[in-house]
Amino acid sequence: MRCPFCGHEDSQVKDSRPTEDGASIRRRRQCEDCGARFTTFERVQLRELTVVKSGGGREAFDRAKLERSVSTALRKRPVAQERIDKLLSSIQRQLETSGESEVAATTIGEMVMNGLKALDPVAYIRFASVYKDFREAKDFEDFAGTVKEAAKE
Repeated sequence: MRCPFCGHEDSQVKDSRPTEDGASIRRRRQCEDCGARFTTFERVQLRELTVVKSGGGREAFDRAKLERSVSTALRKRPVAQERIDKLLSSIQRQLETSGESEVAATTIGEMVMNGLKALDPVAYIRFASVYKDFREAKDFEDFAGTVKEAAKE
């Protein structure tokens, strides 16, 4: 594993342990050149996934990109990192076990929407504002009204 500090090719594993949800392994490493310590995570990948964008473009599925989107929606919200990790792992597992090697970006967006709806209503609305491309305040009002109605049921 390349050192993120000095770029040296080799590092030594100092400690390995499973993460809280058991879906990955956390490894503490030390660079053999500069001595810096850093953490890496190892996850099971069942298949290579390709995301089909709305414009027809294709790109490899990137869990880090999914994590950035979810983290942006959850910024400054009282949601434990463990719950966020479980949501991300759940979405990735569903995609990998679906049997499809290509998945529409809209499918991933809907999965994130459903997950955020259960985690935090504010994050759900934040994500929806970007995902559904709200253009004006009325769009927020209409969507927030549907969230309120759903909460009453």
